[in-house]
Amino acid sequence: MHNPDNPLVGILVAFTGELRGAALAVGSGDVVTYCAAMARLDPTDLLDLYWAGRATLVTRRDQIPVYDRVFRRFFLDGADDLPEPLRLTVRSAAETASVLQVPATEPGTDSGDEQPARLGLVGSDAEVLRNKSFAACTPEELRSVQKIIATIRLAPPRRRTRRTMAARRGRTPDPRRTARAAMRAYGDPSTLHWRRRKNRLRPLILIVDVSGSMADYSRNLLQFAYSATRASARVEAFCFGTRLTRVTRALERRRVDDAMDRAARAVFDWEGGTRIGDSLDTFVRHWGRRGVCRGGIVVICSDGLDRGDPQVLETALERLSRLCHRLVWMNPHKGTNRDFRPNSLGMMVAAPYIDVLMSGHSLQSLEEFAQLLPELS
Repeated sequence: MHNPDNPLVGILVAFTGELRGAALAVGSGDVVTYCAAMARLDPTDLLDLYWAGRATLVTRRDQIPVYDRVFRRFFLDGADDLPEPLRLTVRSAAETASVLQVPATEPGTDSGDEQPARLGLVGSDAEVLRNKSFAACTPEELRSVQKIIATIRLAPPRRRTRRTMAARRGRTPDPRRTARAAMRAYGDPSTLHWRRRKNRLRPLILIVDVSGSMADYSRNLLQFAYSATRASARVEAFCFGTRLTRVTRALERRRVDDAMDRAARAVFDWEGGTRIGDSLDTFVRHWGRRGVCRGGIVVICSDGLDRGDPQVLETALERLSRLCHRLVWMNPHKGTNRDFRPNSLGMMVAAPYIDVLMSGHSLQSLEEFAQLLPELS
């Protein structure tokens, strides 16, 4: 890392030059410390790049907005008004190269020469990975995809409650605060105070099919559920094959690999059969009626290939649709087909109760769901 011929050093130095241009006091010692920190981290991970720079180059809190703006512009090719949380769609700059080496051939074949990967999302073309189906990814690409999914942060939907709180502006006067202010002013009501209704997070419930027919997608969708649990405290995660298993506690781990391993051990019927109706009926009876999904967003990730009784599935979905605020179904077989029509019995039974049908087969589809989620409130 300390080698001046290392292309990554040039990238980091150029980034610190941009910070200086934005009026941040970054000295030569700070640059050396930043490079030394990145020597122990993954230079292709945006989170490592961001936090290493923020820890070594930022000395005051008022510098953080400037640092964030320059980081977006330099590493993401984005405008200054990108929404929060930061959408990690890194540019693939042709003129810069990373120290990460990836095989030039398919896994399992021998090749003596390796090509340096371009700076991007875990060393691969970001745009290709975003649009590529999980089922078509190689093992190396799946590892890159899973690393990207771990960085996703969702904006949980909110709803307006009946409770109110003090506010600078609003439609409802606050007579008590107004009266207290008038008493402090010796009876002269000089200011009218207001109240507004509070906003509260809606529950988000993800129910992931881990049966054999979903083997190409279940781990990535479960990792997406892990990212959702990191974003909000009001998230519940379940898995089902032939029966329902709650994995919310299993996903409460700092390292994503530990969380995935615990969830896999908790679900005994991983890559087994499928009984969607029985699993959803269990969810409604044991969890839905207790208020877990009341007023919430329920996301079912399944291909709809049910081996159970269709009447049980229809009854469970009818009850679930009355308990929750919105019912979203992710079917990987939908893909990018906007004219998709369900052809499996389970999907045809579920169709009348689904509010939003999405695919969930690629990074782009998960990104589209993350953008849609705040609008479901």
